[in-house]
Amino acid sequence: QVYLEESGGGTVHPGGSLRLSCTASGSDFIHYAIAWFRQAPGKEHEFVGVISWDGDKTYFEDIGEDRFSISRDNTKQQVYLQMNELQSADTARYYCGAGQSGLVPRYNEYDFWGQGTQVTVSS
Repeated sequence: QVYLEESGGGTVHPGGSLRLSCTASGSDFIHYAIAWFRQAPGKEHEFVGVISWDGDKTYFEDIGEDRFSISRDNTKQQVYLQMNELQSADTARYYCGAGQSGLVPRYNEYDFWGQGTQVTVSS
C-alpha cells in the first residue's frame, strides 16, 4: 500500500516554472514507478511522464517531452515534476500515481493516487 500526496501547485504566468512534489508514505514506495497525469475540466486524464522505481529511467510523451522533467529521492519518499515554459494549455489538476507495470502511459495501470494539486497558468 502506498499513500500519495501532491503539493506545489499554484498560479503562474505563461513562460514560468513550477515544481510539483509527490510525497509518499508506506514502506512499499521503492517498489513503484511513479507517474504524473493531469486532468483539465471536462477532459480525461492525460499522461505527463513517469519515473522508474530507482530513478534511472523516465518516459514522456508529447506533453512533457521538452519542457518537463521528473526526479525522485527514495530516501525522502518524494518524486518531483519540474515544469518549465508553462503555457495556458498546461492548466489542470496534476496527480501522481504509483504502479508496478513499468513506464507505461496508461492511467489504469497505476494502483494508487493522490488527491491532486491545481496548476493554473494565466496572465
